[in-house]
Amino acid sequence: MTITQRPTPEQFTHATWEEILPLYQTLAAVELSSSDPVGIETWLSEWNALDVALGEASTTAQVANSIDTADPVKEEAYLRFTTAIGPKAAEQRVVLARKLIATGYSRPDLETSLRRMRTNEDLFREENVALEQEIQGLQARYGKITGGMTVQWRGTEVPIPRLSPFFLDPDRTTREEAWTLQFAPYIDNKEELDTLFDQQITLRQEVAKNAGFANYRDYTFESKFRYDYSPDDCFSFHAAVEQTFVPAIQKRQARRKELMGLDSLKPWDLTPDPLGRPALKPYTDIEDLNAKSEEIFRKVDPVFGDYFGIMRNEDLLDLESRKGKRPGGYCTGFPYRKRPFIFMNASGTAGDVRTLLHEAGHAFHGFESSANLPLLMQQRYGSEMAEVASMSMELLSAPYLHRKDGGLFEDGDFERGAIEHLEGVLDIFAWVATVDAFQHWIYTDADALDHAKRDAKWIEIWSRFSPGVDWDGLESERIARWQKQLHIFLYPFYYIEYAIAQLGALQVWRNALKDQAQATADYRAALALGGSKPLPDLFAAAGARLIFDAPGMAELVSLVEGRIAELEA
Repeated sequence: MTITQRPTPEQFTHATWEEILPLYQTLAAVELSSSDPVGIETWLSEWNALDVALGEASTTAQVANSIDTADPVKEEAYLRFTTAIGPKAAEQRVVLARKLIATGYSRPDLETSLRRMRTNEDLFREENVALEQEIQGLQARYGKITGGMTVQWRGTEVPIPRLSPFFLDPDRTTREEAWTLQFAPYIDNKEELDTLFDQQITLRQEVAKNAGFANYRDYTFESKFRYDYSPDDCFSFHAAVEQTFVPAIQKRQARRKELMGLDSLKPWDLTPDPLGRPALKPYTDIEDLNAKSEEIFRKVDPVFGDYFGIMRNEDLLDLESRKGKRPGGYCTGFPYRKRPFIFMNASGTAGDVRTLLHEAGHAFHGFESSANLPLLMQQRYGSEMAEVASMSMELLSAPYLHRKDGGLFEDGDFERGAIEHLEGVLDIFAWVATVDAFQHWIYTDADALDHAKRDAKWIEIWSRFSPGVDWDGLESERIARWQKQLHIFLYPFYYIEYAIAQLGALQVWRNALKDQAQATADYRAALALGGSKPLPDLFAAAGARLIFDAPGMAELVSLVEGRIAELEA
């Protein structure tokens, strides 16, 4: 087989790296000349075809393992792609990128991709390939440990996500029981998770030092292509959140405590309705959720409704929680078919609606970028813009969630759901600041491998951004919370993006309050750019700017607080 035969994903389903490598070597052997741009474009197209087919095969294995973490065959396939193939394919892409860069070839819509290629070339070290394979194996181990976690809930064995509805129960004893129980498997597995994380830290620091960096934090800012903000900007962000969002959250918590008639606010008091009303039940079953969500998306933009309809018809949704599924939710993509896939663990709560709206924003980003940009390297947008897509969709969909408009919430419930959403928007900034600050410490302080000091630092940082909650007697659960945060284990430093993006999404929403149609059109135009422009340009296309300062945040805090006041009235 030659590369010009255009590989298909099926060719890689059971392929070994030894069978895949010759395809990359064939591309590496092609002579490229700056005087032959047509030849370069043909070569780029063939490289793209290989990455697309291999990427689809890898994603298929990932999804299969997420859906059923207990199946050893699916686990083996996932591990083969992540440990035996993925890092080595990345190595070969650096070889090809070096070849392209050497020609001096460029065009405006490739400049961002070429800059990333140059970064990858600068960072690549042969000795890190094996280390990355080890890290991937540890990540799979974390997924297996947490994916297999179940608890006994009143005589029935259930996966942890199935406890979510009980966090909203009007009965405080039930909430406390469910909230506490979710951490029991993490507490039981603390020693194993601590040891696993020590190994991850050690390997990641070694990767960074091999590439010439003092620590993994500095290495990651380069490897994540964070050209437009720095660690110092993150520290400014932490301080600005403390000045603006934390006081707003405290005001909401004080109101909640008063409405609930409590002397102190425990962590299980933060999510239920403060007036003791039953938890919102916006849908009857998954089909009901899907059907109504499609109508909501159609009202935001008919094209989005069509996209979601494709996902329903082509079985690109796995939404319901069940035993053996990996916890959490995500949207990924099948690049060969140019189709996204949404994975989540729905349990019948209003939070499921927000999660689906969020992941659908990612999916629409995939549809738009793959339709408008021919090369996978152009479509690969950074995490910040990816989260603008998802968080903006939550806010753009908000006016259409009322059942009278074909949505999911009745009178009263609509306002309750909107308030819960906006309170969650406020809360996310404190949580992101907590997780991000913790990771900055982990990878820049020698004490990070001391378990007791690591746990103490976590509590210290969390207390900085959550001063109004009573954690007395809950130290084990509080420590377990960082081990439950899968990003810390699987996607280090992937968290500040959520807040950067939420600030962008709030600006999209601010624009939509003035002109919903224009704001949606700008949003969609930004999605279609994929990763072909620098981050500030992508934000600008969506009608937003990057914000790390307190005055910029304060304006958006006031916007959220004002809307909550309207809804409460």
